[in-house]
Amino acid sequence: MKSKLSCLLLCGLALLIVSTGCRKRPGSITPLPNRPAALVGGPGPSEPAGTLTPPEEVKVGGGPTAEFNLDDMIQDRAALAAQTVHFDFDSSVVKANEKSRVDAVAAALKNDSAAKLLIEGHCDERGTEEYNRSLGERRALALRESLTALGVDPMRVKTVSFGEDKPVDPGHDESAYKKNRRGEFILLHPK
Repeated sequence: MKSKLSCLLLCGLALLIVSTGCRKRPGSITPLPNRPAALVGGPGPSEPAGTLTPPEEVKVGGGPTAEFNLDDMIQDRAALAAQTVHFDFDSSVVKANEKSRVDAVAAALKNDSAAKLLIEGHCDERGTEEYNRSLGERRALALRESLTALGVDPMRVKTVSFGEDKPVDPGHDESAYKKNRRGEFILLHPK
């Protein structure tokens, strides 16, 4: 009787240990645009609490970042829409045949000293969400660096990455992917 009770207790304890297991902590989670950080997770194991960047203000580094508030600006998406730069698969290199578009954006900024610029980096749907967010950042920064090399003050340029979140073509083929691998320029003026 005593050995049956001991066996049942050991089996119960083993089941309890197996069923609870170890909870894994997620790594750092990239905030998504238009979603509060509380919905996408807390800080990763190496980040102190409260370090998540609000989604609409994703800063991508790469030197001094413009400190103007987008809410205080009028966004003119049509002004530079024809200058959208497209990238090769898994690349943030501005291709030689796209440099004329960057030149046109630099000229527009030089002709309008009050204007500022928002550069959005975008990707196709292939790759993980975090990888695409990072690649979009690198694309936006590459465009900002190209503009800086042409004499544009980097403090007039803000960058943001949307990764794969805002495709222009919802298709799932190479034609759609080519359109979605892009950097868009949005001209900004004070309200």
